[in-house]
Amino acid sequence: MSTTQQTPEVLWAQRSSSTDAEKNYVYLTIGVPDVPPKSLKLDLTPEKLTFTGTSDSKKTTYHVELEFYAEIDPSASKTHHTAANIQMVLRKKEMKEEFWPRLLKTDKKAHFLRTDFDKWVDEDEQNEAPEDDYMDKFGGGGMGGMGGMGGMGEDGGFGGIDFSKLAGGAGGAMPGMEGLGGEDEDDDDEDDEEMPDLADPEAEDDKTAGKGKNKIEEINDDESK
Repeated sequence: MSTTQQTPEVLWAQRSSSTDAEKNYVYLTIGVPDVPPKSLKLDLTPEKLTFTGTSDSKKTTYHVELEFYAEIDPSASKTHHTAANIQMVLRKKEMKEEFWPRLLKTDKKAHFLRTDFDKWVDEDEQNEAPEDDYMDKFGGGGMGGMGGMGGMGEDGGFGGIDFSKLAGGAGGAMPGMEGLGGEDEDDDDEDDEEMPDLADPEAEDDKTAGKGKNKIEEINDDESK
């Protein structure tokens, strides 16, 4: 089956910090719809990113190479694969308060590269910007905790791990929380068990009186005979 080759759209934004490494990174989103994990390869080095992936449904092979303005730290960077794109958070190697002036080393305009205005904040306003829940897709807020480039295989290929599903999925129990509520259910069952009927004192008295009346009637009958 023949396929056409296409350069995917790439969106980017950034944060910077001279003191906090977890706030010193680049956001990247590579638009590659319907590319399954087995059909893509992502190679990330401190200076460069190379992506190739094929969509059978669209009969398209996507390929892009990005040579960064400055170095990043691949071991502290993360990926998130969806049906529509590849999302990445790339840790900048050098900690500086100033933004990168551009994403790429070359100053020539790239037709496929656009600013991600949904994630972009101005350099002088980034400290006042609210915490971005976008980071939750990468296994929780912040950059730590995943230990390297999640989804990168030993051969450099992208494994397609969806970190957002690690929380148990929609409607699933949180890890370690299984069984909670079981004791309450048992207690409810015990509470629902029928209690033995309490004896009615008046009814008991009536029964006793009835027995006595029968004995009196029997004595009267004997006397009449």
